[in-house]
Order: sequence, then structure tokens, then C-alpha cells
Amino acid sequence: MTTPEKTSTVYVTRPLLPPLEDFIPYLQQIWDNKWLTNNGPFHQEFEQALCDYLGVRHISLFANGTLALVTALQSLRITGEVITTPYSFVATAHSLLWNGIRPVFVDVDPVTLNLDPERIEAAITPQTTAIMPVHCYGRPCDVARIQEIADNYGLKVIYDAAHAFGVQSQGESVLNHGDLSVLSFHATKVFNTFEGGAIVCQDAKTKRHIDHLKNFGFVNEVTVVASGINGKMSEINAAFGLLQLKGIDAALRQRRAIDARYRAGLAGVAGIDCLSDKADGARNYAYFPIMVGPDYPLARDALYQKLRDNGVHARRYFYPLISDFPMYRGMPSAAHANLPVARRAADRVICLPIYPGLADEEIDHVIGLVAGPGA
Repeated sequence: MTTPEKTSTVYVTRPLLPPLEDFIPYLQQIWDNKWLTNNGPFHQEFEQALCDYLGVRHISLFANGTLALVTALQSLRITGEVITTPYSFVATAHSLLWNGIRPVFVDVDPVTLNLDPERIEAAITPQTTAIMPVHCYGRPCDVARIQEIADNYGLKVIYDAAHAFGVQSQGESVLNHGDLSVLSFHATKVFNTFEGGAIVCQDAKTKRHIDHLKNFGFVNEVTVVASGINGKMSEINAAFGLLQLKGIDAALRQRRAIDARYRAGLAGVAGIDCLSDKADGARNYAYFPIMVGPDYPLARDALYQKLRDNGVHARRYFYPLISDFPMYRGMPSAAHANLPVARRAADRVICLPIYPGLADEEIDHVIGLVAGPGA
């Protein structure tokens, strides 16, 4: 019996980093002017550069995406209940609890895994004030239908767009839909600033209000108009973001090529389903989820363990459902019978490694483990 050849570890993602020497001049400028935070020159330049690149009107930078979500809810004075998805990272629902808002979970669409618009209306009560959908895996929600429902019932729409950097829908940035869209620039995201986030809004007045809220409510040196928080992005993160923008298009092309290689290699593997590649508009290939079905010879968790045993650290995004965590599972909307599609997805999903720099032989190694004899 021979011992399998040991492979190097392949993680589900790795942060995109430019050459260190390219960042040094930015750091030198920060050291020279000694402006480290609080709307410095790099912060201002980065906001404008993001507006130009993403095709949005106004953007307010934050220290991270969760602070941006919390502040977005504050800025629109959301209270009561908010309809949202159970199939996401916990920050989506946590931002509601931090604001004293009750999440109401609604099931997802079986094709897109985004909030199912056909189930939203049935969940609306007199206490409902907003809808918080997620562009899951960077695939656009049905923004037109969600907006129609919101308009009919007088609700606000805040998109958790943490996955949706650079994504377009019907010829424009998906970030322009809803009242606000919230981005994450965490290290694991398609576009990162080490840590960071942003709120996209439609008008200058709303941006000013958000900018006040993220800086303790200060308008000037002696005037505080709201009980704000410290959510500001530092000059170092903003400068890094400016540098990152120079390489984002090449990174997106690499992600697209990896996606295509996986699809070709896994085509025809019984019991393995890739999410549909048919999307309305530009995708960013943020994730590569597969669904492990009953025709596959291994259970999902057995395949997950097989990958790990062979140096591939895939992840089960998103398992468990948010609604299964202790602070949510007692809510009526978290009941298993209310969320059959989301639960089925959570029990079947594995996200395979995808990031710029992932070598062809590493991709083929992953494919071989998934598609190999007897799995």
C-alpha cells in the first residue's frame, strides 16, 4: 500500500495583495503628512475613485462592513421588524439585533439562493419597516420585484451587498438599487482593504447624514447632531484600497477563468450541481459553490472531510443557517418548516477554493477529489 503524495494546503480563498514595494510610497505620504484618519486625503480620493469605478453616485467609507450595516439601519431610522434571509453570514442578522430590530426570516429562491420575492409579502406585518436582502455569492437579487413590494407597502430596502463588488444588473451597478447598499472590503472579499466597508446611497443629503453618524454625530468641532459611532476608515486602509483598484479588473478575469475550469471539470459528475451560470449582468465570481445531491456517492460532510484530509480547506457557506443560531432559533420565522429551500441548500453546499493566483494544477487537484472514482 502506498502513501498518497502530500499536497500543499489550498484554502477556500486567499487575500489579493499587490507587491509590497508598490504600497510603500502610499505609506510614505501618510508618514509625511501625519494625517492618519478622519476624512484624510486618501480617504477622500478613495471615495471618489470607488464612485467612478462602481458607477454609483455617493459612497461613505467605513472601518468594516458590519459597522456599515449597523449605521445604514440607523441612518434610515429602521425599527420594528425587517424581512431578511437566513442564508447569509451572521453579520446580516446581527446588525438588526444591534439596533433592537427583530429579524423575520423568509425562504430563498432555489435557483439564485437569494431572498424569494414571492415569499416576502406573506411575511409583512404592521411592524415591518424594511427588507434586507443579500446578493448571495454576488448574484443579483430580483431587485425590480423587491422594489415593487417595498413601494406597495411603504418599506425601505437595504441591500447587504458584501458579495457584490463590481456586479451589474440590467446594465448598471446593482449597488444603485434600494435605499442603501452596504459593501464589505474584508480580507476574504473580491476587493479588500485589509478590513473595510462602505455604504452606497443615492443623494448627497443622505451621505452627509451617514458621514455624521460614523463620526460620533459630529458636524463640526462643537456640534453633535446624532448619537453616532466611530466607524471611520483609516488613511492606511483607504490608501491600500486605491492601490487595489489598479489590479481589480485582472483579478476578476482570473476568477472568471477559475470558475470556467471548475465548470468544465465537474460537468457530468453525478450528484454534483454547480449554480446556474446564467446571470443578468456582470458577475464577480466571488464564490464557487457546489451542491452535493443524493446521487453523489458521499454525503456532503463526508466530501467536505475528504477535501480537508487532502489539503483542500473548502467551506460550507452558509451552514448552519443564521436562523439555527441560539439568538434566532426561537423566533417563529426561524422554524424549519418555514425555510425548506434554505435548509436544503445549507445541508448540501460546499464552496470550493477560488481566488487570483490559484494554480491550474491546484484547481485540477480539487476537481479530481470531487470527481474521482467512488469520490
